Amino acid sequence: MKFSLVAVLVVVLAVAHGTESVSLVKRDVESDLDRITKFINDMSVTLNSATQEMVEKVKAMEVANTAQTYMEDSRAKIQPLVDQVQAEATKLQEQVKPFIANIEDQIRPVTENLNTQLKPMTDKVHAQVKPLTDMIENFFQQVMDQTKALMPPQ
Repeated sequence: MKFSLVAVLVVVLAVAHGTESVSLVKRDVESDLDRITKFINDMSVTLNSATQEMVEKVKAMEVANTAQTYMEDSRAKIQPLVDQVQAEATKLQEQVKPFIANIEDQIRPVTENLNTQLKPMTDKVHAQVKPLTDMIENFFQQVMDQTKALMPPQ
């Protein structure tokens, strides 16, 4: 910031010296002073905004780097726990497999017996319902045919 102020001062002095030495005609000193003042103000505003942008970009990079570091640290801390839980889940699954197989072996005869007893009943119900469903299907077909006959030709 100090360097920029020195640079601005040198530019102002150079401009002032150049305008005095080149021109022998009487000039309006106030307009030259206003132009120089405006130039310095504009330069100051530009330098301030550029500096502010740089500061914001540096802060944003620091925040991103901090977040990335935090995520990596968290992942490193959690990964062993995840591995341990997966190992325990695998052990539990291996321990439960024989129990589940035993239950399946005990239930299978019961379900087969139930299927054997229910099959004749379901076949009998199906045999009794089949004529009714055929009759309803024929009725709907007749209604469709009659409806089509009533519609005007297209």
